[in-house]
Amino acid sequence: MALIVHKYGGTSMGSTERIKNVAKRVAKWARAGHQMIVVPSAMSGETNRLLGLAKELAPSKPSDAHGRELDMLASTGEQASSALLAIALQAEGMQAVSYAGWQVSVRTDNSYTKARIESIDDERVRADLDAGKVVVITGFQGVDDEGNITTLGRGGSDTSAVAIAAAMKAHECLIYTDVDGVYTTDPRVEPDARRLSTVSFEEMLEMASLGSKVLQIRSVEFAGKYKVPLRVLSSFTPWDIDINEEAKSGTLITFEEDENMEQAVVSGIAFNRDEAKISVLGVPDKPGIAYHILGAVADANIEVDVIIQNLSKDGRTDFSFTVHRNEYAKTVDLLQSKVMPSLGATEIVGDTKICKVSIVGIGMRSHVGVASKMFRVLSEEGINIQMISTSEIKTSVVIDEKYMELAVRALHKAFDLDQPAA
Repeated sequence: MALIVHKYGGTSMGSTERIKNVAKRVAKWARAGHQMIVVPSAMSGETNRLLGLAKELAPSKPSDAHGRELDMLASTGEQASSALLAIALQAEGMQAVSYAGWQVSVRTDNSYTKARIESIDDERVRADLDAGKVVVITGFQGVDDEGNITTLGRGGSDTSAVAIAAAMKAHECLIYTDVDGVYTTDPRVEPDARRLSTVSFEEMLEMASLGSKVLQIRSVEFAGKYKVPLRVLSSFTPWDIDINEEAKSGTLITFEEDENMEQAVVSGIAFNRDEAKISVLGVPDKPGIAYHILGAVADANIEVDVIIQNLSKDGRTDFSFTVHRNEYAKTVDLLQSKVMPSLGATEIVGDTKICKVSIVGIGMRSHVGVASKMFRVLSEEGINIQMISTSEIKTSVVIDEKYMELAVRALHKAFDLDQPAA
């Protein structure tokens, strides 16, 4: 008997029929002798519906008080789906009880709409599990020290599930989604993309940060920090699939030391269309320039990704970096109004039609020439590289957006990712 955490996304909870199927699947695991905790998201579309209502009524200048009410409102979506799932489990003959995050309690800081989990009190849940109950806990939410309900931001249910699994020392945390695992790249771009049976936490963290949408990055960070084995699998397989087959399906996100790890040099290709490039031209080449530019950007709570400073010529240099495309206009305005006058830069130019393509793999640590192979493949396809960023297990390039799919397919083939693992 093992303690297992299941997490179901909004699509899996999207109708009463789908909730019945989730209940049948969870009951199957419980009848097999496992202690079960389930973390459901709100029914698909419900959080957007609630926040849409709030937008119609919101003040012109929202305050912290407004953020508090948004969390009060958004948290009800998960409370509804958790209660509905508990009812469906009871109909399956299971003893089941649902709890909101504040009842368990999941303690967070007080950053409304994007709170971070600080601790989880597991006493109440353990008592219920020992009594033979299936415990359903709302994802996405918690409570701060003053008793205010908080939410964890988009994708927070993944983080909730992993945090609960860590606190309870669960055997495994199963994330049920609308895909059947982690692929070498997006199958919609490369039809020959292959599902990985295992991937390391480090690789998954890089993939999540570089644009892979399978798992929310904070959930992967949590899992890596507390060594919670994660499995990504499909909620659309028949609920009555053999439990032993289901327990080995999908992709297991595990530790690098795992001797069964697929020893590919490159495990996957990630890409991100949501970036824009900004270049500050003709800035004085002197100490503190990077801080002068990026400090102002950071103070405006704008996240910067790839950074390049060119060689100096006649005492001046060009400084380029990328930001999220949604932050592009705000960043350019900030630079023109506050940074450019004090720096004496000659011009600010930008490009919103770029993308970032990355190769990821722990095998890159022990193999030379991986990055140069990437550059050669792109060169042979006539794709110009604008910026390069590297870490120990990834190499990223910024290229023209129109070449993204070509680059992904060419790299996928060049690194033999379309071939079954040895």
